[in-house]
Amino acid sequence: MNKNTSDELKGVISQMLKPLKGLSFSAVIEGLSGYKATAFDAKNKKDIQVLDLLKKVAKKSMKNINAEGILRLRPNEVGNDIETFVKKSLDHYRLMAQTPTTKTGIKKSTGYPDIEFIDEFKRLNYLECKTYNIKNIQTTHRSFFLSPSSNFKITQDAHHFGISFEVYINKTIKNKHLFKVKSWKILDLSQLELDLKYEFNSNNKSLYDEKIILAQMQ
Repeated sequence: MNKNTSDELKGVISQMLKPLKGLSFSAVIEGLSGYKATAFDAKNKKDIQVLDLLKKVAKKSMKNINAEGILRLRPNEVGNDIETFVKKSLDHYRLMAQTPTTKTGIKKSTGYPDIEFIDEFKRLNYLECKTYNIKNIQTTHRSFFLSPSSNFKITQDAHHFGISFEVYINKTIKNKHLFKVKSWKILDLSQLELDLKYEFNSNNKSLYDEKIILAQMQ
């Protein structure tokens, strides 16, 4: 690498240390996928009806979660289990929940969003499941993640909803906690602001390459 290239790279890296803040979720989604994140319209009868159904979904999910409980070691593990309850509740109200399909037609469970569902007006909607602790709800701790992908799960203009449950520890069973739900929130993610923080990464092949190993057990 020559000096000019090295200096240019150092300049780029120094800029990367300054995270971008307050980015529009809608702009990010459209930039990554080419599709718009439709804002919820409080004057649109169809949108209002969908919100009413999502409220019912939240209530039913909460009831079912509290009847069964979620046994996990840590609070951040509860979200995956909650997704199953939400899908069942969506299906109960005939909202046709399924794992989102990528632009290549493959169903993909990892990454944003968790669920896609068809409302009674034959519109596709996206839904992300979250949990929160009321003690931390006003903190700036990162709780929403969205990563670019060459096979993104956004394939249409659509509403992007969030459904989030306030979880608490009901009791402890051996070394695990039984989590239940106190409350819930329905979110319009199109209004969300995002921050972009760069990171560098590597892999095992590079990390354990012979040329960088100084010593190892024989």
